[in-house]
Amino acid sequence: MQNWKRQAVLFLSSQGVSMFGSSIVQYAIMWHLTLTTQSGLIMTFYIICGFLPTFFLSPFAGVWADRYNRKKLIISADGGISIATLILAILFLSGIQHIWLLFIVVTIRAIGAGIQTPAVGAVLPQIVPEEKLMRVNGINGTIQSMIFFGAPLISAALLSITTLEMILFVDVVTALIAIVIMFFLKLKHVRNETASMGYLADFTAGLRYVKSSGYLKWFFIYFSILFFLMAPASFLTPLQVTRVFGGDVWRLTAIELTFSVGMMIGGAIIAAWQGFHNRVHTMVLGAAVFGLCTMLFGLVPNFMIYVVVMAICGIAMPIFNTPTMTMLQETIDPAYIGRVFGLFSMISSSMMPMGMVLFGPLADVIDIKWILIFTGVIMMILSIAMLKTKALVRAGVKNTDPAM
Repeated sequence: MQNWKRQAVLFLSSQGVSMFGSSIVQYAIMWHLTLTTQSGLIMTFYIICGFLPTFFLSPFAGVWADRYNRKKLIISADGGISIATLILAILFLSGIQHIWLLFIVVTIRAIGAGIQTPAVGAVLPQIVPEEKLMRVNGINGTIQSMIFFGAPLISAALLSITTLEMILFVDVVTALIAIVIMFFLKLKHVRNETASMGYLADFTAGLRYVKSSGYLKWFFIYFSILFFLMAPASFLTPLQVTRVFGGDVWRLTAIELTFSVGMMIGGAIIAAWQGFHNRVHTMVLGAAVFGLCTMLFGLVPNFMIYVVVMAICGIAMPIFNTPTMTMLQETIDPAYIGRVFGLFSMISSSMMPMGMVLFGPLADVIDIKWILIFTGVIMMILSIAMLKTKALVRAGVKNTDPAM
């Protein structure tokens, strides 16, 4: 794989450009809804629209990622998202500015994300040598952190000088650039031996693969609970800041920027350090620190301290995410990698909306700080439980047979 570095640069560049535009628009829409409604129920609808379609698509998208050309799937998804965003921008420019239009486009964007997520997860192990995966994933995490740092800053700046509909055009342009870059990526189509099977049979085969693996069952159980508990820290903190410290755009920008700075630091740390010898130990460290920070969000009385905790939370994310992705990429049979990432996408896209169905309306009834304290404590307890699960810990050792 002498040319793997060029391939990795092209792929990461394409995904980075696409994510940059999407993040700017995502922040703009989320802040628009937060500042204009200040409603936990509205934010719950937003989260449901942004994640639920991915859940329903994931069984098919995982099969598609194993059956069809992953490059074409990614390009098609980016193209569909850009068209939907363009239509929304035109409608808003025409004076048709209903909240439900935002929900529709957020849903379409989630459909596109659902189609491409399993394919994206399956591409890196296809083009990067296994011994380089942890470092490349760490670099990718740093790039994403830089994007998350710049996107809210640019989004806030644009939101203060122009309208939401004009910001939507940013995503259209970046999607086109990302598609052009993807055309230069030379990615072989890996044919799946089960391609002649029906979709249901193909997906069921993926479920059997997970069931037969000693660690994947526990992996999905723990991560289902973790994603459910992460919902308040991920989506209710802007609402908490607005209610407790004030509804200023700069405050929302501050927490997003410091989280992104933390992610950049965490990404650099994991890229250089590459974690403990056991991937699970590194994941547990990240999850425990995230849980601690979530609890502290509900306890700190000062906004500046809140911002510092947000930065530490950001550092924890790459330390949690990078070994998670790397372990899956290292241990999953290439013939099933799309379907397993499809299942992973189902969990990440369904558990958080389910969490928001509970915690979103609850945030309009009780103080958000109690929700954050409760979920933070449970996440720390869950992290300890992960260390006690032998099958999961054994699978975390590099080059360990995943069937153990």
